[in-house]
Amino acid sequence: MTAIPHLGFIVAAYAATVLVVGGATAAVLIDRWALRRALDRLEARGAGRGTEPRR
Repeated sequence: MTAIPHLGFIVAAYAATVLVVGGATAAVLIDRWALRRALDRLEARGAGRGTEPRR
């Protein structure tokens, strides 16, 4: 008998949690990177962020 019952399930649950949270974090960071690039391209074409007064 093992020292901790259901040790395999506990380790698998923690591993799955790390994968899910890591994947979600990576998705958010990739999306942030893509949006920042798109915003930079728009600003380079002359589009503002809406905080500047209109002329």
